[in-house]
Amino acid sequence: MNAAIVTVGDELLCGDTANSNATWLCYRLSERGVDLRRVTTVPDDVADIAQVVNEYRAEYDAVLVTGGLGPTHDDITMEAVAAAVGRPLEPHSEAREWLTTKGGYTDSELIEGTTTLPARARMLPNTVGVAPGVVVESIYVFPGVPQEMKAMFERIETEFNGERTYSESLEVDEPESNLIDRMTQLQDRFDVSVGSYPGGSVRIKISSADSAEVESAIEWLRERVTLVE
Repeated sequence: MNAAIVTVGDELLCGDTANSNATWLCYRLSERGVDLRRVTTVPDDVADIAQVVNEYRAEYDAVLVTGGLGPTHDDITMEAVAAAVGRPLEPHSEAREWLTTKGGYTDSELIEGTTTLPARARMLPNTVGVAPGVVVESIYVFPGVPQEMKAMFERIETEFNGERTYSESLEVDEPESNLIDRMTQLQDRFDVSVGSYPGGSVRIKISSADSAEVESAIEWLRERVTLVE
């Protein structure tokens, strides 16, 4: 399974808010073996959101969208997703029933538009907030509030699966440029992918669908580099 993530919000693009949702989703999906191909941030603009979502749903098995849910003036993600799939927005009886029977709200407390969703969408309950998420075709729409997004994703995470990848890392006390020859040899000898992340030291991450191949590659490299003590 491959997937793309679309995060929505002007606050992300201007730097007011860190895009922690994308990082968290990438980690959780990668743990499940999903091949993440794109992470894109778009402004609070219906046309921009609809264009990206429509493009990605044609290319990837799943598109995960976070942010812009609710009844306020800048919460336009549902409208954009509805436009992307060519469906109208309409009152969703299941969403209203869930909020008034299990969500702890009365009809009078729900702001108009809270349960207006794309037609024939599958509602995703929001157990720690108000605005529901939805699944429309291969598009999964989650709130932007991190704790709400995480709780909603964890209810349906078994719907995202792929070939599991095993990874191990070494902290190396050498300049990254000095490691080029050994990285080349490593990839010639083993069926693994190699990531190199410089900082105070260099973290080398070795990944493969074969855990034994990862172990062999790590041991080979361990004998040929200077490790951080």
